[in-house]
Amino acid sequence: MRYSNATNYALHTMVHLMLQPGGSSVGVKELAEMQHLSPTYLSKILTKLTKASLIESTPGAKGGYKISRTKHEISFLDVINAIEGDTSLFDCSIHHEGCLIENVMRQSEENMKCELESKLLIDIAKEAESKQKEKKS
Repeated sequence: MRYSNATNYALHTMVHLMLQPGGSSVGVKELAEMQHLSPTYLSKILTKLTKASLIESTPGAKGGYKISRTKHEISFLDVINAIEGDTSLFDCSIHHEGCLIENVMRQSEENMKCELESKLLIDIAKEAESKQKEKKS
């Protein structure tokens, strides 16, 4: 089981946006450079995050992207679902009622979703900010 690179970039982008003072906007070029990506590729990821109402876009020369919801409401699962979708990771190839293997796999997925839903990006952002301050001092 593996999440796509897009999910990795989306999570890092969201944490970076959460660290912006006063909810200021960041341009796609800066976000792309930070992760060594092409702005075109990152734009596709940003579009998915925008459609999921996690971020908002401001057009124009001084525009960019910023968090659109309360920072304490955004979980890892929100970002993962925005990029990967909310489909099951396991699909039983033998379709029969009450499949015991499928039951175990679905329960495991549900446990993982609960864990990811309980982890907020703001907590990671605060930890990252704290580590940055330690490096400067």
